[in-house]
Amino acid sequence: MLLPLKAVLTLDQLQGTRELLARVKFVDGKASAGLAATRVKHNQEADRQAAEIQTLDNLVMGSLVRHPVYRAGALALKVATPFYARYTPGMRYGNHVDDPIMGTDEGLYRTDIAITIFLNDPANYDGGELVINTAFGEQQVKLPAGDGVMYPASSLHRVAEVTRGERLVAVTWVQSLVRDPAKRELLYDLNQARERLLKEAPDSPDTARINTVYVNLVRMWSDI
Repeated sequence: MLLPLKAVLTLDQLQGTRELLARVKFVDGKASAGLAATRVKHNQEADRQAAEIQTLDNLVMGSLVRHPVYRAGALALKVATPFYARYTPGMRYGNHVDDPIMGTDEGLYRTDIAITIFLNDPANYDGGELVINTAFGEQQVKLPAGDGVMYPASSLHRVAEVTRGERLVAVTWVQSLVRDPAKRELLYDLNQARERLLKEAPDSPDTARINTVYVNLVRMWSDI
């Protein structure tokens, strides 16, 4: 399931994010790649040791975790600290599948969902599309600044080569309460109907029935 996340960051938040990133040292992105990904990863990432990183994390992740589509679609149990990636002309990230387990021994998590948040305007660079292999073929994603996209971390995906300008994104991963992506998609669709009924017909017996089914399916399928 690919879910667009509209307006994760406001214009003011985007401006603040870009100003902070302008002061941060960027390092070779291969440093955070697994054995397979390091062969195809050609980008730069903000140094996680930089003093500005904590402020960046609070700004970006603080907005993401409050986003209603993220909350309904991810059903998050654990969320990773993000990486801030930069692509300049000639940089790309070839076909890869994200590592299934990330983190350290003090905080391991399973990567069920990947999230990319676009931090600068797509008119500022050529290329740089996020290309995700799905059951319906390749889906190319290049969104306005501040928007994001959620997609299965298990999917084969790549970032096309940037041929002009600079691509800035934040990337993070989620371990969901519901491991199975097909079940998460069903729950998301059911929750869309549930929330609409709760607004339009809160006292209807059908609303109560749908709400009960949704809640108990989450209980049944939760991986805790």
